[in-house]
Amino acid sequence: MAGLTLRELAARLDVSVGTVSRALSGDPAIALKTRERVTQAAQEFGYVPNVAARQLVLGRSGFVGFVMPVRGPNFIDSYLGEFLTGLGEGLVEHGMDLFIATVPAGRSELSVLRHVVESGRADGVVVPRIGERDERLAYLMERRFPFVAHGRLLDSSAPFNWLDADSVSAFAEAFDLLYALGHRHFGLVSISDPMTFRHLRERGLRDAISRRGDPGVILDVVSAPRFDRGATVAAINTLIHAERRPTAIIGLFDELALTVLEEASRAGLSVPRDLSVVGFDNITAAAYAPPGLTTFEARTRDSAREIAAMLVGVIEKKSSQPVTRLVSPKLIARASHGPVPETIRRI
Repeated sequence: MAGLTLRELAARLDVSVGTVSRALSGDPAIALKTRERVTQAAQEFGYVPNVAARQLVLGRSGFVGFVMPVRGPNFIDSYLGEFLTGLGEGLVEHGMDLFIATVPAGRSELSVLRHVVESGRADGVVVPRIGERDERLAYLMERRFPFVAHGRLLDSSAPFNWLDADSVSAFAEAFDLLYALGHRHFGLVSISDPMTFRHLRERGLRDAISRRGDPGVILDVVSAPRFDRGATVAAINTLIHAERRPTAIIGLFDELALTVLEEASRAGLSVPRDLSVVGFDNITAAAYAPPGLTTFEARTRDSAREIAAMLVGVIEKKSSQPVTRLVSPKLIARASHGPVPETIRRI
């Protein structure tokens, strides 16, 4: 039999409707054996809870919101694909659902976020890609609305819930790796957008250079608006075609590093013989783009699952203090980095 109602399920188990309802919600006041018996029977007989009724009782919507700008028909964002997959998986494990509120062209993310919060459609929200001064976080903190951010603010004293990758240490590790291979002339392909992660990654690289104390180290930095591919390609080519070209280029994230590989190939350069390239994120394409991009695993999908669990805890008020988590990226050494070119080494 399938599709039993709550009352029919209770009758079949010879317990009260209230006991079944509380057992399915995980009420610890119900004996563990009873909860297991009720759960097993619900699965066996295809019982589907009346979500609307449960939401009325709990005073919650059962949804978590995610505000996503629409950037055009040809827009591809590997980060969002990985992140939303993990977030959805994590929420389902906790009996919640994800809904995405899109931001059409000409409308601000904040206005859509306000609508999501003030309409009561979500019990909490997840905020990605944190800006230097992020009006979304300021609004949510002022409203005291449950949220977890994927990223931090430059102002580390702001009290909010976040999870982030330790990209400062990762970019320092990238420099140390390449320095040990003889590289002294570095290029960094960055973005011009006012994003916190840009500052943290650039800081990690610059701090590592400073700690080395080698006056022979050169760092050339180029940047472009994140979603302007034409400007990004032009910026990369200023490095690749410079009279004194860097021997190693680091991309702020994998899409930039992969574009470096494309432009290097177009310029007739061999990677890593003529140029070493390193990225960050370990998106799927990084493993397949020739010759295989050396990068850092940022655990985007796993991080999103952890954020889901964190947010459920925030919604249920399991902690009175902000919950924070710093994830350590792991170097994924592939074939796009190597020793400084021999012609440079002999100079």
